Amino acid sequence: MLHQLSWKVGGQQGEGIESTGEIFSTAMNRLGYHLYGYRHFSSRIKGGHTNNKINVRTTTVHTIPDDNDILVAFDQETIDVNYKELHADGVILADAKFKPVKPEDCEATMYIVPFTATAKELGTTLMKNMVAIGATAALMNLEDTVFQSVVDEIFGRKGEEVVAKNMEAIAQGHQLMHDLLVEAGNTEGQFELEPGDGNHRLFMIGNEAMALGALAAGSRVMSAYPITPASEIMEYLTKKLPTVGGLVVQTEDEIAAVTMAIGASYGGARAFTASAGPGLSLMMEGLGLAGMTETPLVVVDTQRGGPSTGLPTKQEQSDLFAMLYGTHGEIPKVIIAPSTGEEAFYDMIQAFNIADQLQLPVIVLSDLQLSLGKQTVEPFDYSKVSIKRGKLELGDLPEMEDKAYFKRYEVTEDGVSTRVVPGQKYGIHHVTGVEHSEIGTPSEAPANRQAQMDKRFRKLEYVDFETPVYTDAPHDEADVLIVGFGSTRGAIEEIRPVLDEQGIKANHAHIRLIHPFPAKELLPLMEKAKKIIVVENNATGQLASIIKLNVGHHDKIINLTKYDGTPFLPNELLGRVKELLPDGNI
Repeated sequence: MLHQLSWKVGGQQGEGIESTGEIFSTAMNRLGYHLYGYRHFSSRIKGGHTNNKINVRTTTVHTIPDDNDILVAFDQETIDVNYKELHADGVILADAKFKPVKPEDCEATMYIVPFTATAKELGTTLMKNMVAIGATAALMNLEDTVFQSVVDEIFGRKGEEVVAKNMEAIAQGHQLMHDLLVEAGNTEGQFELEPGDGNHRLFMIGNEAMALGALAAGSRVMSAYPITPASEIMEYLTKKLPTVGGLVVQTEDEIAAVTMAIGASYGGARAFTASAGPGLSLMMEGLGLAGMTETPLVVVDTQRGGPSTGLPTKQEQSDLFAMLYGTHGEIPKVIIAPSTGEEAFYDMIQAFNIADQLQLPVIVLSDLQLSLGKQTVEPFDYSKVSIKRGKLELGDLPEMEDKAYFKRYEVTEDGVSTRVVPGQKYGIHHVTGVEHSEIGTPSEAPANRQAQMDKRFRKLEYVDFETPVYTDAPHDEADVLIVGFGSTRGAIEEIRPVLDEQGIKANHAHIRLIHPFPAKELLPLMEKAKKIIVVENNATGQLASIIKLNVGHHDKIINLTKYDGTPFLPNELLGRVKELLPDGNI
């Protein structure tokens, strides 16, 4: 029996590839397996090659593997593009419809199965994916009933006959595969997995985890413009927010999205927006407005390949500098970078609390792999959720002299002033994007300017963020410290113990708080390492530059970058790390 299985389905975009992966992975999740899925898709609505790769394991997993066990192919392009991932004992399940050809250098076994023809005999070619699921079940020694609850859930509203037809398609796919295996002298169960633990876990993409986190944090307003790979946050909350008295507004562009969120926040609501690089570029002046007016704001940036339109559906982590330095002038901001589904949920709650408590913009920096990668997540502990509104005064304010203005921007020791909402008696004050006095009226006086700038930046001394650096550091003295942020965590987690087994003492640090930078937490780990390798999906080593700026140790730091639009895979990363160490060692 296997500890891990890698399964991939591919074909043309729009012909049910995503739903095939969804049915397979949901069934595996319900058996108590840990999963991580990554979907490759083209930057168009329909057509173009797409595939969905699912890693199924009996233990926690945050990445997809380099190799593949089973490839389900609905066209020749799927074979040509993906066969090199298959190991020698791997299997291709190819639809007979396109007369598949196995490449000469492919060592895997190919079985030609009439997915489409079988589905057509059952009434519709749309069920070819269910036939493929049945063939997969034969290879994994799974009972067809494993998929019953998933089929009931997806097709139940269409009636019992449709459910029965889909289950029949699975059964026929299973039988077809069984017959092919017998003919080849093989038996079922070549890829049988060790039993799952049967525990219930959530199965969601990072965008859904962030959306649910915003909901749990008490956010009731989201204003956004659709953009890949952020749109699922808006789609999820479009259904959920109205059930708790909230709303989602699709604005005409990203400028409107950020300013509407600022306006809602000024009115007392917890509001946020979500976008990707091109949209964030348009939001920069809005971020500056939130910083200058000290209005709480949460913004999610789901990084993708740039610049310009770039690679809308491909992995990249190149927005670090833009998020740090993109606004004109200087404002305090907080940048958080979750690396797993669990962190995506809890970090959104922390983001809203920090935004409220310090009255500044907080950016939650995701990336395409985290945003769209579907993974098993342990059930969230809602007892950990606490909503902290900071110095938001909603009760009666002290009586003031007639026509006196409220000191909304009063200079305080921690840089945070009492905040009120429109309409509160004795809370009247001026609000403007220009520099202002304590009551908000425009002021260009040098002494006032310096006092207000200092006041705003004092807030960064009071950022309260749980676990700014995630560490897996078993060695007091390490040969190498591997540092990353965002979705690179999974690949680094896979290779760290392997390096240990190969005689290289490796520690791992993952940066979760990008700004203000957690130099105090990272420095001891850097000092204990002979070499520091910074892993990131961009061309210029942005995280490495930020580490050098904030911590130093320039002579130890080695950049390990990847910017071809694909995520790091474990064996690939392992090889590149060892190449950067003399003779594969220190």
